[in-house]
Amino acid sequence: MILDTLQNAVKYTGMSSSLSDAFGFLEQPGLSDLEDGRHAIAGDRIYAIVAHENGRPAEEALLEGHRKYIDVQYVISGDESMGWCPREGLKNATDYDADKDLEFFEGEPESMVHVPPGSFVVFMPTDAHLPLIGNGPIHKVVVKVAVG
Repeated sequence: MILDTLQNAVKYTGMSSSLSDAFGFLEQPGLSDLEDGRHAIAGDRIYAIVAHENGRPAEEALLEGHRKYIDVQYVISGDESMGWCPREGLKNATDYDADKDLEFFEGEPESMVHVPPGSFVVFMPTDAHLPLIGNGPIHKVVVKVAVG
């Protein structure tokens, strides 16, 4: 897991050209004006999901994970915290849905981090995470970056 501000994103672009494309999308003018929904960046290899959601208590959420994609979760506005723990050894709460690249796990996050507006978190497939923890509306973008 990586937590940082968008102004420092250039530090992470050397990890992958796909991450560079993801950060380029997040740095575009007018990002906060994009309609909710899916936005193509590089077909199914890299795409963004813009959403307005309500925060929720951690007790009402399950840890989630992805096998095929890295998540770059960027908070535009709102008060969001996210939980994290390594996915290794976690017990599945649901079966893996290959079409959605999504599975849920039992257990609690090992850590919670506050993600202020203008900040992003990168979750790798080795990470389980607990997004949308907070009160009130959260406007965010999740960029999905295919691994491999």
